[in-house]
Amino acid sequence: MSWIVWLLLAAVLGVAEFFTFTFAFGLLAGAALVAAVVAGLGGAVLVQVAAFAVAGAAGLVIVRPIARQHMRRPPLTSEGSDALVGKRAVVIEEVTAEHGLIKLSGETWSARTLDDEHVIPAGAVVDVMEIEGATAIVYPRELLP
Repeated sequence: MSWIVWLLLAAVLGVAEFFTFTFAFGLLAGAALVAAVVAGLGGAVLVQVAAFAVAGAAGLVIVRPIARQHMRRPPLTSEGSDALVGKRAVVIEEVTAEHGLIKLSGETWSARTLDDEHVIPAGAVVDVMEIEGATAIVYPRELLP
């Protein structure tokens, strides 16, 4: 019946992880599940505790740092307007430092040039350098190195 105690401990640790999101309680809950399996197979209490200790230590020392590192990484794909940065667009209406229109990903966007001195004529191809609100900041394609 000691496997029930390990399952209850796993449930308590799982709830603690749910509320804290530390990656520690969840790994210890997994270790408690390992100990519950050992107990269910008839392992002695000392073997159950050893299984819990080894699984918990392995999780905290090996898995937790890897999980935390992955949580800190930015997503590999951009979403929303960030996904438009770096795309090519076609100028519909002359683009200056103050105003202009471009066709970007099938939509019409207001645009302005990255450099104040550039004037980009209609029909030119531009690269989107950044997005500020609903305005694309563009640079003429032929001037890029």
